[in-house]
Amino acid sequence: MTSGGRSYLDHNATSPVRPEVAAAVVRALELPGNPSSIHAEGRAARHALQTARARLAALLGANPERVTFTSGGTEAANAVLSGALSKTGLPAPTRLMISATEHPCVTAGHRFAPDAVEVLPVDESGLLRLDVLAARLEACRNETVLISVHAANNETGAVQPLAEIVRLARAHGRALVHSDAVQAVGKIPLDFSALGLDALTLSGHKFAAPKGVGAMVLAEGVSLEAAFLRGGGQEARLRGGTENLSGIVGLGEAAMIAQDALEAEATRLAGLRDALEGRLRALAPDLVVFGEGAPRLPNTLLFAVPGLEAATALIALDLAGLSVSSGSACASGKVARSPVLAAMGVSPALAAGALRVSFGWNSRADDPSRFVSGFERVVSSLYQRRGQAA
Repeated sequence: MTSGGRSYLDHNATSPVRPEVAAAVVRALELPGNPSSIHAEGRAARHALQTARARLAALLGANPERVTFTSGGTEAANAVLSGALSKTGLPAPTRLMISATEHPCVTAGHRFAPDAVEVLPVDESGLLRLDVLAARLEACRNETVLISVHAANNETGAVQPLAEIVRLARAHGRALVHSDAVQAVGKIPLDFSALGLDALTLSGHKFAAPKGVGAMVLAEGVSLEAAFLRGGGQEARLRGGTENLSGIVGLGEAAMIAQDALEAEATRLAGLRDALEGRLRALAPDLVVFGEGAPRLPNTLLFAVPGLEAATALIALDLAGLSVSSGSACASGKVARSPVLAAMGVSPALAAGALRVSFGWNSRADDPSRFVSGFERVVSSLYQRRGQAA
């Protein structure tokens, strides 16, 4: 819930900063020192930086020394997919394999030549076709391959089988696995070390940290051959430039809160999502839920009613005090056909009506009811038009 009686239900776009996180950011802003300075003020800033690093690493099941702070998930993914990633004992990757539902920071952010990139299909639920991945890895037995598959989709919430993907990569023997975990971190358990990932990237504003801060995590033995931002050698000489200390401290605070509340919050949000889904199905029997055959993030519901245009519905819902989206928030505010739904085989007409509701930390028990009340007017108008046309 937000001020003015509105319900903010677009946490997959950005989750509002928690009050505790905002307070931590303010405290960090009052630290006068540079983390690279050796005097008392610099050491205090350095301590705040390293505390945040340890908190984020604890949430991820990672070694703090392998965490590099960035400006967000896009910068982190661009660095991993720059072609400079290497692993001890292996030649540099010469081929990139990605799923057909990846975020633009992967599809447009990599630096591999077009003929060195393979886009692998997903099934109707949005899950990577593991049989195709296995076949392509077998066909590329003599190449070092970098596989990049997101942990969870930002539109459907579909959670990818990362453990199986890593298993196939290890069986290949010369494959590395990166996961864009922007939508998963802070919402579901994600253990970097246990999964055996080689690289993971994330963005803080998806789990109530400030915008403009994220991180890259690399496994032991995995490195970047050169700094992706050249300068003073900060962040283990990988990303030059004075660190965004206030944002990083906020990220660490949000990570600590998320870790403490992960299980309980996932249960609560899944309850809100399921309650909304059930009421929407009763309201619109022809409702289609995208990704329903896959494990999904507990907070995410992407659906459509045949014949309903998302652009029209979004305006009506906004006027009713409901903040939702038609899918990804990464297209300059445009309502366009989703490449994710296209990859899942959804017809253009149905995809044009896709609406995404994503709950978060400030969602309230009455938000499903508030949404249904607003949406009922939209769908009633649709059904009335259908009846007149019949």
